[in-house]
Amino acid sequence: MHPMLRRLDDLAAHLATRPDVLALLGLGSAGVEHDRLDDHSDLDFFVVVDDGAKARYVDSTDWLALPCPVAYSFANDRNGRKALYADGIFVEYAVFTIDELARLPFTGARVVWQRDDAPAGLASCGPAPARPPYDTVEFHLNEALTNLYVGLHRELRGERLTATRFIQSYAVDRVIALLTLTRPGAAHRRDPFEPSRRVEQAFPPHLLPLAAMVPGYGHNRDAARATLAWLDERFTVDPVIAGAIRQLLDAG
Repeated sequence: MHPMLRRLDDLAAHLATRPDVLALLGLGSAGVEHDRLDDHSDLDFFVVVDDGAKARYVDSTDWLALPCPVAYSFANDRNGRKALYADGIFVEYAVFTIDELARLPFTGARVVWQRDDAPAGLASCGPAPARPPYDTVEFHLNEALTNLYVGLHRELRGERLTATRFIQSYAVDRVIALLTLTRPGAAHRRDPFEPSRRVEQAFPPHLLPLAAMVPGYGHNRDAARATLAWLDERFTVDPVIAGAIRQLLDAG
């Protein structure tokens, strides 16, 4: 058994002795796709508790430290914490009541342990992640183009950090969305909450040339040229915005 799964089982064994805990759910690579676990994974989980017990499990890490001492932790959200065990296992967890869990979007959860009187279907009771309001080729294409346009203006103004975000992050997010829409078979095991996860496995470099699109802080013009060329090769790009982007690439 992978050490992280063993850690989760050890936590479950302890939480099972506490009368105010209903269940422990593994998520991400500790969820139903736990074969993805490797030495670079972190351990994501939900603790489901009775009404009135939540604060005890968010504010204190005494229960978390039972399998191994906790070397570092902080509250990263009102619902939970991030923590590093002394043996190097990094965890991110949240604590919810049944009512809170029912309103929470999540996928791929696995019941590690649940109390005998816990409701059925805990691992699938959350609603599906909301789709973007404009999840179309037209939207993502034009959003990418305008990201390049705004980013190049900020580059020319000397605002290089925000330019880098527009050109090498926001526009590339739209490129990934375009690939996801036009090559749906490549969406296997993609993260519905974070599109950049496992993108290299889904789209090889000849489909998604990330090295050219994300060359780094000092190379915004090169990145914009690469992304514009990629878009122009695969989609019908409006000549007006494309011309405006090319003017900015030639300026300065």
